[in-house]
Amino acid sequence: MNVVSYRPKPEELAYTFGGRPAVARIQPGTIVEMYTEDCFAGRVTSVDDLPSRVCDFPYLNPVTGPFHVDGAEPGDTLALHLVCVEPARDWAVSTTFPHFGALTGTHTTAMLTPPLDEVVWLYDVDVAAGVVRYHARRSDFTAELPLDPMHGTVGVAPGASEARMTITPDAHGGNMDSPELRAGVTVYLGVNVSGGLFAIGDGHARQGHGEVCGTAVETAMNTVVAVELIKGVITPWPRMEDDAHLMSTGSARPLEDAYRISQHDLVTWAAYLTGLDVLDAYQLVSQIGEAPVGNVCDTNYTMVARLPKSVLGGPAVYESAHDRLRALGREYLAQR
Repeated sequence: MNVVSYRPKPEELAYTFGGRPAVARIQPGTIVEMYTEDCFAGRVTSVDDLPSRVCDFPYLNPVTGPFHVDGAEPGDTLALHLVCVEPARDWAVSTTFPHFGALTGTHTTAMLTPPLDEVVWLYDVDVAAGVVRYHARRSDFTAELPLDPMHGTVGVAPGASEARMTITPDAHGGNMDSPELRAGVTVYLGVNVSGGLFAIGDGHARQGHGEVCGTAVETAMNTVVAVELIKGVITPWPRMEDDAHLMSTGSARPLEDAYRISQHDLVTWAAYLTGLDVLDAYQLVSQIGEAPVGNVCDTNYTMVARLPKSVLGGPAVYESAHDRLRALGREYLAQR
């Protein structure tokens, strides 16, 4: 088993997809062990560390990578299977920001009301108990929430020599902030440049759908990814697969366009996999599909369209890459 480990130094963190050289070259079939920082690059450590004071804007939302996958060329697809997503700290943070989030005026939605306060919440991350502990800032209220580690940001380099800020989700992936990006999921990303150049970051101990306040329960992660290359298969928007579902994403503004992109991709994907007429697939997805929200705060919004694989009759998806990578991940875990 080919295993590559990489822990970036603070100065080696990336803040764009594209525009950076690879930190390592890997072969398809490699297991990558990586450390990822939180969206504040580890600088917010207490309720007194306001991001506006301790962070260097616009250097937020760092990712680990990019990794060059040998043989990957435009028109191919990278399959990234999240084997493990484990909190690297016993604490996490979340915040509210002035002019950022779903329930406040922003620079594009100008309001005469005062901006929200900048407030930091500190969470306890208890991996053994499987919970994160919320502590209200303005009362003694506390609550235990289920631990559900995931990555907010996964992507590849965009095409046309673009460099996109990591906070922006689009067809290359990026800051989709979907709680579906947890261990056990395979992410499919269309390759736009030689090597693909994938990177991962923005670990969340958990997150509600929509990331309504603009931040999740943000923490560093120790993450293990199994990588495969599917030659000659185009993926127009990031897709995901777990043991039970196929998922398509869409990122755009307004939110209904992100919804349309994700639903269009799922309908046409289902039609391709089954041989159904597009309208027949449209009808099927309309009655059994689900639409978990990714984020409603970033420069683009993200929607996910999800369909049970069982209703499609079990067609092979991406040459059964999910099954192979899941088996590789289990082999890795058995040897760890």
